[in-house]
Amino acid sequence: MAAQGTDRPGSSEHGSEVPTVLVRDRHNRQLLCFLEQLIPLDGHDYALLTPVDTPVCLFRLHDEDDPELIDTVDATEPILSVADVVLQEHDLTLVRSAVTLTVSGELDEPEPDEESDEDEEADDDSETYELLVSFLVDEQEYGLYIPLDPFFVVARMQGGEAVLVEGEEFERVQPRIEAELEEREGLL
Repeated sequence: MAAQGTDRPGSSEHGSEVPTVLVRDRHNRQLLCFLEQLIPLDGHDYALLTPVDTPVCLFRLHDEDDPELIDTVDATEPILSVADVVLQEHDLTLVRSAVTLTVSGELDEPEPDEESDEDEEADDDSETYELLVSFLVDEQEYGLYIPLDPFFVVARMQGGEAVLVEGEEFERVQPRIEAELEEREGLL
């Protein structure tokens, strides 16, 4: 499987002809993305993007309970240092980028016998996830999961750069971008 995750709809179409854009967040972290759509709104061009590298989510794993998604992780968190080491064993690199953690490198297709209880538990969540790696930190088990649903990023194009759309601006433009995309799909 390619690093951008060929399980996601449309990602196998990405070749050298698809432009990439470097997105920055308010903390000046970056994320390299494929430019999927450009949507003009209120005199600005908004871009719908997908990460070039594979997005991953960090979960705290419990014996009996469903895995617990860890929404915010400090880039210097010791958990991520352990994840770095575990991923390096698979020739993968954890990238602390804008918007989400990502993994770069060649990902293997999962073997059916590698499925674990954690995979089934994560499937009960609102999104579906595939376990990439699990590891222990201070006797607590964690897992990095790949979201199987498409992962989109919204950015505002500004002077040749892409600035991540967050907070109130995101709340304001997100429904309008969705409406525009639905209208474009209806014209096809």
